[in-house]
Amino acid sequence: MPKGIPFELKPYLELVELTGKCIRADKRGYIEPHQAPILKRLNIQTENWLKLTTQFEHVFHGAVGKAHSLDMYCERAQHKRRSSIKISKMLLT
Repeated sequence: MPKGIPFELKPYLELVELTGKCIRADKRGYIEPHQAPILKRLNIQTENWLKLTTQFEHVFHGAVGKAHSLDMYCERAQHKRRSSIKISKMLLT
């Protein structure tokens, strides 16, 4: 038996998505059937998602988010430098 779930990333995300779209009386919420796939809604490529989930602590230092969110955060926090801005632009745009 392989370690972890025996799925590649894309089929696993499709399984999670389909599960989230199931409407059941014992389930509080669900994903609307007409919604685009999760990574498409987030505008994140599959390869970038894999890097985000497996190397997060190695590629980011400090605040994490899209470039405009980091700009707003740094302005509010009075930070002069946006750490991880290049990797954020690469993975989160």
